[in-house]
Amino acid sequence: MKILASVLTIAASVALLPAGLAQMSSGAAKKPMLSPPAKASVELGGKPVTIDYNTPSMRGRKIFGGLVPYDKVWRTGANPATTLKTAVDLKIGAATVPAGTYTLYTLPSETTWKLIVNKQTGQWGTVYNESQDLARVDMQKGTLPQPQEKMSISFEKTHGNQTQLHVRWDTTDVWVPVVAQ
Repeated sequence: MKILASVLTIAASVALLPAGLAQMSSGAAKKPMLSPPAKASVELGGKPVTIDYNTPSMRGRKIFGGLVPYDKVWRTGANPATTLKTAVDLKIGAATVPAGTYTLYTLPSETTWKLIVNKQTGQWGTVYNESQDLARVDMQKGTLPQPQEKMSISFEKTHGNQTQLHVRWDTTDVWVPVVAQ
């Protein structure tokens, strides 16, 4: 009789397991991500150019020279690596970038920034392999009038086959020209 009771208890537990897991996962799905995914898109030369990234927030922290140290490669976002996908050959700053998929990093300093286009893809954002760099491009730097809470990447001032790629966070606005070849 004890064996039968044990078997019934195990069977009931196994039968209820999917319902319990569903409740746990639905509760987790309601909690917002601290650094949600975002996308910047533009069409150049009649073809799409997109950047997929995650948007970290300031949340009262010192960003540049603090959370993001100067003179060290930064993932330029949060969580998975920031990904550039282009269906058209590009000139980013002075660098030629063939159509394809790349990872974007930046190298911030107090006075200058570099955009790094890296050939390694699919990795977590903190995994950086310098030997896979396609190019390092100087960025222009400006100051925002008000701190921006969430980091953003955008394409702006698009005219014909050219645009500007902007990265903004806190009071920093860095950008580089992008032209379809």
